[in-house]
Amino acid sequence: MRETRRARREKAGTTIPQLPWETVRNPHPPMEFLSPDQMQDLHDTSIRILKELGIKVMGANARALFARAGARIDAEGIVRIGEDIVDAALATVPHQFTLTPRNRDKQVHLGGDHLVFGLVAGPPNVHDRVNGRRPGNLADYQNFIRLAHHFNAIHMIGNQVTAPQELPANNRHLDTYFANLTLSDLTFHCTAIGRGRAMDGIRMMAISRGMNLGEIARDPGVITIISVNSPRLLDDAMGDGLIAMAEHGQPVTITPFTLMGAMTPVSLPAAMAQQNAEALFGVVLTQLVRPGAPVMYGAFTSNVDMRSGAPAFGTPENAKANVIAGQLARRYGLPYRTSNANASNAVDLQAAYETAMATWGAVMGGANLIYHAAGWLEGGLTASYEKLILDVEILQNMVEFLRPLKWDAEELGFDAIRDVPAGGHFFGAAHTMARYEKAFYQPMLSDWRGYENWLLAGAKEAGDRATDLWQQALAEYQQPPMDPAIREELEAYVAKRREEIGNDEP
Repeated sequence: MRETRRARREKAGTTIPQLPWETVRNPHPPMEFLSPDQMQDLHDTSIRILKELGIKVMGANARALFARAGARIDAEGIVRIGEDIVDAALATVPHQFTLTPRNRDKQVHLGGDHLVFGLVAGPPNVHDRVNGRRPGNLADYQNFIRLAHHFNAIHMIGNQVTAPQELPANNRHLDTYFANLTLSDLTFHCTAIGRGRAMDGIRMMAISRGMNLGEIARDPGVITIISVNSPRLLDDAMGDGLIAMAEHGQPVTITPFTLMGAMTPVSLPAAMAQQNAEALFGVVLTQLVRPGAPVMYGAFTSNVDMRSGAPAFGTPENAKANVIAGQLARRYGLPYRTSNANASNAVDLQAAYETAMATWGAVMGGANLIYHAAGWLEGGLTASYEKLILDVEILQNMVEFLRPLKWDAEELGFDAIRDVPAGGHFFGAAHTMARYEKAFYQPMLSDWRGYENWLLAGAKEAGDRATDLWQQALAEYQQPPMDPAIREELEAYVAKRREEIGNDEP
């Protein structure tokens, strides 16, 4: 039988080294940045914000739900709720939940000590060193989905890794959902800007799993992010998307986008109080829709550059906010979503150290979902091929760091130490020879050759190697199989919905 290119590469050992698909868990206690008294102050201030200042709710559907719960609503649509309404909602939230994609072997668990990494979402642009910076388009979108499927460190697809701007804005979500479901077998964040986009994501995931809406409500497969427009505004499209998701048992992540000095006061305690109030408000709404609906506590607090007003990420303040938000999520018994963003305009040292700083803050804060974990560049304006490779390396390093140590007499190695004389070496020792092939993490991006050999190999820096790797990954990619009947049903659904929506729906 003729060998495939992939089989020949595997036999030759030339495929990209990577960790297997696995459930990642953080066995270490989360960092507690605030004292119990400080946490209580933060909670009390958040409740004051909700009770005395309130949140402006643009959507009539969401306002009606709050009104039935006893909220005070004024003529401008400001909704004020007391701690009693918050406590009632928190009493029904699930502490953790599972998302099941069409490949049940790639379920993700959110809550407890589980840690999930998501693909970058939302940038209007894409960039790589071969083709340069360009507007988002469907071909690049599809390539990023292929890369997400190929690299095991990416567990979930984000909400449109980039916007395919050549397609009509009102129905291009159908094309991106179709790409998610046919080019990968991962779960994904669906767009919840309005009820229609949310329902399309739910229905298409249900089709891919051979389920109806009742069945997928009991075994959710997609998730969304509801962004509060800080300060203190929930728009009607987001409200309707939240309601649709919660009605059908699909998880919602409530994420205020709070930049200190722009969308919140400049001090970190004030920013965290506002973020917490806005997040709790969204959590309450999910439970008013459907008590027991799965929901996540989302955090995206960082600061701006006070000289330019530009967003800054991967800062010490951002890392502190990641840790504090984790404390708040645990206080309320909610799974916790955060991000490891950076503000660099290039895949350079700044991109690396800001991403690493933010990743550590997220992990030490007990994050269950690190969103935008692979491919985020330019403050979220660009999805980068090379940055995705850098990020996968960072994520794999983190997975290995979190892996518990094997600990027994053989690992302690007294006999191995005894068998090598003073001043000798362990290169040829039996203990080494039995373990050397799998003794250490094997990086895919790092180059550990000595300087002379590195020069002879072309003197490629990490950015150059990342360019080679994403191209190799696309060559190695294998599309996951799908039942032709299911694919046909998805195609028919997309065609039907495209006709129903037309090109004029906002």
